[in-house]
Amino acid sequence: MPIHLRDLDVVSQTAGVSSALIVPCNLCPAVTVAVNQQQPFMKLFRSWLKSAPFEGYIKDLQSRLSEKGVKTKVFKNPIYHQWFLCMWTNRRRKKLEKQGHDAVIVLGCDTANETVRDAVKPTGATVIEGMQVAGLMNAKLSFRWPGYVRFNDCKIIPISQQKKVEMSA
Repeated sequence: MPIHLRDLDVVSQTAGVSSALIVPCNLCPAVTVAVNQQQPFMKLFRSWLKSAPFEGYIKDLQSRLSEKGVKTKVFKNPIYHQWFLCMWTNRRRKKLEKQGHDAVIVLGCDTANETVRDAVKPTGATVIEGMQVAGLMNAKLSFRWPGYVRFNDCKIIPISQQKKVEMSA
């Protein structure tokens, strides 16, 4: 049950910023991008523990930011348990704090944003939310030869609190 996310306009929020660190959560945003692009989430035997659609999404974001004069770097999370931003250890958070950029762009949910905000608070870096929660994803996980991991028949289910607010508005 990954969280489905909606893109936010990151480029316009970086006005006046010379450098930005992109901090991706590697599960929910990656699943969202793969589903939106109707691509496999992973190709296990081609790129172990990487989502090609998400890697492309990040490269495209870096390119758009570069056109606006913003230098970017991606804060990689190579170890599987570091994929989930909301569950980072203190050591991982300290490593993020030491990166030194004007802004930090978070690709993840609200709790990922909070994790990054807390980690970079001492630096004064601006935290830019790159995605917004759209709901929960209900999907059928499938594995196909040669090692493709896909999410099929996806439905976006509103989170109960969102549904109540939308109904009362």
